Parts: sequence; C-alpha cells; structure tokens
Amino acid sequence: MEKMMMGFQLGVIGALFLSVASSVSIVICNKALMSNLGFPFATTLTSWHLMVTYCTLHVAQRLNFFETKSIDMKTVILFGILNGVSIGFLNLSLGFNSIGFYQMTKLAIIPFTVLLETIFLNKQFSQKIKLSLLLLLMGVGVASVTDLQLNLVGSILSLLAIATTCVGQILTNTIQKRLNVSSTQLLYQSAPFQAAILFVTGPLLDQYLTKQNVFAFSYSPLVLGFIILSCLIAVSVNFSTFLVIGKTSPVTYQVLGHLKTCLVLGFGYTLLHDPFTARNIIGILIAIVGMGLYSYFCTYENKKKQLVDLSSPQVKDRDTNTPLLGHQENEVKKSNKDSLV
Repeated sequence: MEKMMMGFQLGVIGALFLSVASSVSIVICNKALMSNLGFPFATTLTSWHLMVTYCTLHVAQRLNFFETKSIDMKTVILFGILNGVSIGFLNLSLGFNSIGFYQMTKLAIIPFTVLLETIFLNKQFSQKIKLSLLLLLMGVGVASVTDLQLNLVGSILSLLAIATTCVGQILTNTIQKRLNVSSTQLLYQSAPFQAAILFVTGPLLDQYLTKQNVFAFSYSPLVLGFIILSCLIAVSVNFSTFLVIGKTSPVTYQVLGHLKTCLVLGFGYTLLHDPFTARNIIGILIAIVGMGLYSYFCTYENKKKQLVDLSSPQVKDRDTNTPLLGHQENEVKKSNKDSLV
C-alpha cells in the first residue's frame, strides 16, 4: 500500500514538473514567435497544437503505448467542443480587454471553480485553504495586473471565458475519475473535436482581432521553425494539463497555472529582458507564500482525513483538494455508465 501511494505521489510530482516546464517553455516560444517574428494568430496556432497532439497520440496508440477506451460519443464531442470554445473566449477576452483586465479574468477562474465545486459537487474547502488561495491571488494580481479598462463586450466575453474554462476543467477531472479513463485516453478522443472547432473558427477569429489573414502571412524558415517547435512543446502541454487535472483537481491546476505566471515573469526578465519592478518581485514572493500555504494545508488536511477514515471505515469519503506536492488519499467510486453529459 505504501509503495502504491509513493508511486502515486511521484506520479503527481512528475506531472506537475512536466506541466510547469512545458508551459513555461511554450510561453517563451510563442512570445518570440508573436512578438519578435510578428506571427499574431494565436487561435489558429492553438488548433495546430491540438492537431499535432492528436496525430502524436494516434501514432503512440498504434505503437501500443496506451490502449483506447470507449467513451460515450456525446460526452466526448460536447467535452471537446466546450474546451475549444473556452480557448476561443479566452482569446476574444484578450482581444477586447486590456492586459490587466485579462489577467483579472484568469485570476477569477480559481474562486469561480471553488464556487462551482462547492455548489454542484459538494466539495468542502477549509478557511485556511481559502485564505491561502486569496493570498496567492493577491500576489499574482500585484505581480501581473497593470491597467484595468472596462467595456461591456469585453466583460461579457470574460465571464463566458471564465464559465467555460471552469466547467471544462471540472469535467476533465470528473470524466477521468468517474468513467475510469486515463488522461491520455481522454485527450486522444477529445483532441480532434477541440482542433476541429478551432481550425474552423480560428482564422476568422484571428483575422477579426488582428486584421491580418493567416493564409496570406509570409512564412519564413525561421517562423516555420518556431511554429513546429511550438507544436511539439504543445503536445507535452496538452498531455500534462489533462494529467495534472486528473491526478489532482481543477483548483490545484489553477494554482499551478499562477506559479507558471510567476516563472514566466521571471524568465521574461532573465532571458528576454522584459521590464521588471519591485512590484513584480513583491507580488511573486506573496504568490509563492500563498502556493506554499495551499500545498501545506492540503497535505495536512488530507493526512488528517486519512486518519479519520482509517479509524472510521464506514464514514463516506468526501472529495478534498490535492496539494501541489502532496498526494490524493481518496478513492473515487467508479461509475458503471460511460456518459456524463
């Protein structure tokens, strides 16, 4: 039993490390591609990411690296479309809002996810965890939020982006656990639908936001090289995203996302010589303290609950949070149905 839990914990740590490393790498790569090389087509690039991810997983499946598992097609299609739509809304939110308001949109995903899980999944978050999340959000806000300019269309798009992103991430976790599918199996089956909706809408969305046509862009060898590199890194990003959410929770994944934001700010200053102020440093330090407290409180509460469960085996398990570097103690009951939608 201890060996199994140790293996699970190492798997969680590996997933977190892969997610952080790949996400920071792709942000730096895409920043060079869009800012330095003038390739502004973010949504279309995302559709290419997903298509390359699917092709890579298809080859891996053919080589028997993993087995496919049948999931209700309605569930897969709606799940894939929802994730694709959420990406589109996030890009639209960035296009219609200031950078500061967009960062606030991303920060709002954590409390909205906590609210949804509390209402619909009956999850319980202690006051200590809520305070650590608040400290984290304050730190990231201080480090990354600059100007705040409100407009009606941008605000509506931000609300839609928050809602679809939260629901998509909660479903990523729920589908994997209740239908007993791995992150690879779920990503393999949903990626084509995510790619399809972005491939169709991406060029139109990018042209509306940038006033440029992705098909009329002049693709130099250097631009093509960075696009290929971005797509290859995206395979790891997409895989690690599903892996982290499946092994931990949507809230933990969002906490990890803000760690990536702090790292991107640091790497941007170090490698790309972005402007860096005392405010950035203070915000990052506050955020790191918040992340540390979140992980500590989750680990403490999970261990405490494990002792209660061992002494009272008849007590029904409740879902809890998963720390950034901790392990998940709860066994999730398997559903006999293959559809959640």
